[in-house]
Parts: sequence; C-alpha cells; structure tokens
Amino acid sequence: MLKRLIEWSVQNKFLVLLAALFAGAGGLLAMARTPLEAIPDLSDVQVIIQTDYAGQAPQLVEDQVTYPIASEMLKVPGAQTVRGYSFFGVSFVYIIFEDGTDLYWARSRVLEYLSGIRGRLPQGANLVLGPDATGLGWVFQYVLEDTSGTQSLADLRSIQDWFLRYQLTSVPGVSEVASVGGFERAYEVTLDPDRLRGYGVSVHQVMEAIRASNQDVGAMVMEMGDREYMVRGLGYIQSLADIESVVLEAGPTGTPVMWPTSNSLPRSGGAWLTWTVAGTWSAGSSSCDSGKTL
Repeated sequence: MLKRLIEWSVQNKFLVLLAALFAGAGGLLAMARTPLEAIPDLSDVQVIIQTDYAGQAPQLVEDQVTYPIASEMLKVPGAQTVRGYSFFGVSFVYIIFEDGTDLYWARSRVLEYLSGIRGRLPQGANLVLGPDATGLGWVFQYVLEDTSGTQSLADLRSIQDWFLRYQLTSVPGVSEVASVGGFERAYEVTLDPDRLRGYGVSVHQVMEAIRASNQDVGAMVMEMGDREYMVRGLGYIQSLADIESVVLEAGPTGTPVMWPTSNSLPRSGGAWLTWTVAGTWSAGSSSCDSGKTL
C-alpha cells in the first residue's frame, strides 16, 4: 500500500504540490482563528444558588432550604450533578450541566424552576444566583489601605461597597467584585432586660419600633396655586440621634411616648438602652502585612 502511494505521488507531482499548498493554507487559517488562552477554562458548566437564612443552624438550613432546592434542581434539563452544602445561616446548591451547554441557557432554566419553589421556602430565606463566572475568572486582587490612620475597617468597607465596587463592576468583562474583610456598618442597640421589664417594654417592641421608623413613605400630591407639591416622609436612620428620637408608641391622646435614654435617666440608674455604631458579625477576616485589612 505504501509503495503504491509513493509511486502515485512521484507520477502526480503537480497534484501532490497542490494538496500540500491547500494543507498549508488551511493550517495557517486555523492557527489565526484558533483562540489562545494562557489559562484555558476547563471547568464544568455550573450554576450556583446561594440562600441566606440568617441565624439558623446547619441542620435546619439543610432540612428547610438545601434539600428542597436540590430536589427541585434534579428536574432541570441537562443537569448532570446537583450538590448541596449547608452552613450556619447560608446554603449553597451547585448544579453542574453537561459539557457544551450554554451557560446563559442553563441559568435561565434554573431560574424557571426556582420560581416554582420560592413559595415553599421559609420566611426570611433570601435566594440569589451566583455570578456567571468560574473560579478561573478570579484575576485580580487589591487591598484598600488607609495610610492616614483616620479610617476604620468599617469606613473602608463602606467606601468599597458604595463607591469602588460599582466603578469596577462597570468595566467590560467584569462579572462580580467580591469584598473580603472589613465590617459592614451597622447601628447596634444594647438593651438592659431588667429595666425593659420595669418599663413594661418587650424586646420585640423595640425591634418593631426601630424597623418601622427606618423607612421612607410616599403620600399624595398637594396643589397650591398653580403648582403641585409631592408629599414625602423621610424616615431613614442616618445617625444615632435618629435612633434616640424613635417613638415607641402613642399615648391615649396621640402623644408620642419617647424612650428614656442615658440623657433622661439619673446617672446612678443607668440607661436601659444605648446606641453605638458597630460592624456586623463576621465569620472571618483578611490580612495584609500581618494586619487586618479589606
């Protein structure tokens, strides 16, 4: 067979040369059009579902959140593997699809099936899809550092979450900017249970009063002359003084009942609630040059 092929090639030099030229041109064209990556993404096509269920134990998260979601995701077309992980206050469900599946088609199918299970999740469970990226898409890390010594970790986290993150997310190709470290700013209310009982006030009343006072409300339009004025109620808490002015309840004649604070009680008695600016609870931290950072 090989002898005949050599004899035919010697007798048809023009055809052999023409075939070699075509093969060379095809190779050059393929080399020019083949995408090259320094680190090719060989990961599976997967969609991540994250559900926050604050304050709940892993077993409860598994029974009420992870298991129902994972069971429903088994019905998704093209789903090859479904894995669920339950932690304190959070659940992760990974849906791995068959090779060649379009990522955005997979995400749309997952959203379809999630719409049918949202009503079966417990109240307070917040469900979101993970970013449309893989672990190999983590390409850049930076440290937000305060060289003046005037900014706390909570201040740096606020700058990151409300300014830098939005600017970086607008860069083409960026799917998500994740913040690691620092503290999310929060107002912390410390209660004295004995004094609450003395005033006949429950912890639930305090929580509801703060929640109801931390919102903006809209009203009707008021006409004056030839102009219309929109009536709004601005009630978002922006300082510690706003918390101190929260109304606990209304009296029989509609008079607001204010909360006694450290300014309205004798120093010997102490206050039954105090306000401070603090960071939310954090399960970990980040460090740079042997110090905590963001």
